Amino acid sequence: MEISEIIAVNLKRLREERNLSLGQLAETAGVSKVVLSQLEKGSANPTINTIWKISGALGLPYTSLLEMPETNAIHVRKKEIRDLCEDGYHIFSYYRKEANRPFELYEIEMDPGCIHESIGHSSESFEYIIVTEGQMDIEVNGESQTLDCDDGLCFEAAVPHSYRNKSSKRAAAVLMIYYK
Repeated sequence: MEISEIIAVNLKRLREERNLSLGQLAETAGVSKVVLSQLEKGSANPTINTIWKISGALGLPYTSLLEMPETNAIHVRKKEIRDLCEDGYHIFSYYRKEANRPFELYEIEMDPGCIHESIGHSSESFEYIIVTEGQMDIEVNGESQTLDCDDGLCFEAAVPHSYRNKSSKRAAAVLMIYYK
């Protein structure tokens, strides 16, 4: 990738991450809006001083515009995940909550006739579930919902809830727990 393309990608990404318009960044950096627009299109090569002005206005090091952004791709293989299993309820943790990730992502599998009960999670947490195979009954605070394959449900996770597979076939779902 040419340096002008790298600068274009980085400049647009960094400006948008900060919710700045071209005009706002131009004013803060002391660079014309036309120059910034050309840089974001990759149709101009900036001077060293222009890069210093822009990176300074963004509050970033000079090299932040010149280096390829790191990819944070995290490849997870199910066969490498150790599932937790309890009475026919299998849960596979794909992504755990971290400082920059306010959610956890799981796959759950339920054997026929399986029931899993949860006392609830931390306050201000929400579960998002999408059934990917079979059918599940999900009870939240005593109210039951039947989800067929490709159905989803969102609910406040701090309350008691349960998952039931009443069928004679395996059921599976993707589950995300989001923390406010």
